[in-house]
Amino acid sequence: MELHLKIIGFILILLAMIHLAFPRYFKWEAELASLSLINRQLMYVHTFFIALAVFLMGVLCITAAPELITTALGRKLSLGLAVFWVVRLYVQVAIYSSRLWKGKPFETAIHVLFLVLWSYFSVIFFLCFRG
Repeated sequence: MELHLKIIGFILILLAMIHLAFPRYFKWEAELASLSLINRQLMYVHTFFIALAVFLMGVLCITAAPELITTALGRKLSLGLAVFWVVRLYVQVAIYSSRLWKGKPFETAIHVLFLVLWSYFSVIFFLCFRG
């Protein structure tokens, strides 16, 4: 299980770093230009803090894998992380419109990749919680 947590940790750190490319990739300067200043800044600030939280989850998984499995506090954290990723999986399936990916090979591949990742994260964290 420790190996799975370390793999997840490295994936989470990579995902956090990918957030740095969001503004350019999604053309936020043009896309968000019509928003009010507060809404525009919320997009940047919230994206930063999501990336920071994902990065810190990754660091936790890499540096405290045994504790996430064997200690009472670690198992509670694992349950919280399992719930987080189950909700993220739900959002991937139920909230994002299929129009964003259907009929688009790259977007479909990313959608499926995220389904697999969020499922993997959810299962591993739940198994860590169970001990």
